[in-house]
Amino acid sequence: MRVLVVFCHPRPDSLSAGLKDAVAETLGARGHEVDLRDLYAEGFVPALSAEERGRYHDVPDNLRGIESHVESLRRAEALVLVYPTWWYGMPAMLKGWFDRVWAPGVAFHLGEGAIRPALTNIRRIAVVTTYGSPTWLLWYVGRPDRKLIGRGIRRLCAPGCTLEWLSLTRMDRRTRAECEAFRDRVAAHFSRW
Repeated sequence: MRVLVVFCHPRPDSLSAGLKDAVAETLGARGHEVDLRDLYAEGFVPALSAEERGRYHDVPDNLRGIESHVESLRRAEALVLVYPTWWYGMPAMLKGWFDRVWAPGVAFHLGEGAIRPALTNIRRIAVVTTYGSPTWLLWYVGRPDRKLIGRGIRRLCAPGCTLEWLSLTRMDRRTRAECEAFRDRVAAHFSRW
């Protein structure tokens, strides 16, 4: 299976970076084709410029400057997002990747009523994330990150696209052993793909 792994964390020595490595190494060892996109390392520009917004609906002119990301997305059969959850959502860099790359003609088509999905090649989405908050607080605020991906992003993929969510809460109070155990759990999860 062709798996696009999108990693979003500014520090290469973070737990998130270790989780990204566990995902990519495990999938590669299982024989999957892994396309790893490290948004910070690539210097991805998340802000949609005024010029880009001006041609946002002009397919295919709206792909100028993001062609390689669009190609990765269109080739993928599965998408794995690895990031820390900040303020109950994805980091601004990752949100900007969705803003710029999941454009008309790539992720959806405009038409009468609701937008129509265009990434029907993606049959599986997995999220690997960490939270500073405890689980009860995530439920209290309504888990906006999970709703966005589960109800919005996933809708633009193949019918029946599955969503898998691997998370570690109370990140700021975890011991090294607990973080390593979560990394092992992530590797074990992807060893079953």
